[in-house]
Amino acid sequence: MSFGETPITVIGNLTADPELKFTDGGAALAKFTIASTPRVFDREKNQWADGTSTFFRCAAWRQLAEHIAESLTKGSRVVASGRIRQHNWQTPEGENRSMLALEIDEIGASLRFTTITVNARTTTKNGASAGADAWTANSEYSEKPPF
Repeated sequence: MSFGETPITVIGNLTADPELKFTDGGAALAKFTIASTPRVFDREKNQWADGTSTFFRCAAWRQLAEHIAESLTKGSRVVASGRIRQHNWQTPEGENRSMLALEIDEIGASLRFTTITVNARTTTKNGASAGADAWTANSEYSEKPPF
């Protein structure tokens, strides 16, 4: 991470399976969205409820992108860390547009409501992968927090 970049950590659920693409140069790119929904206590109803969701469009590159595509699916609860990036472009009609996205540096499954088994990945001397790297969810809880 460079000086002046804006780091951020997001905890939430993937809204769809990650989309894996490759650039013309062969670099892997995974695109996905994380929905982060706070739990808030409604004093009038005396119960917990979902707050307003914030949706973070995310991108990850190279080997991390491939691991994400192989390991995570829609609904996966994750803890993701990265940097906010602003993307600017112009529409065919000449209108200027911009959006913020999260460029992922690290991501992992959240263990708050589930357990996982990590399949170790070995590497060769040149750093190439010699095995699979996958998350296996063993959920003991429902999709919603137990409160």
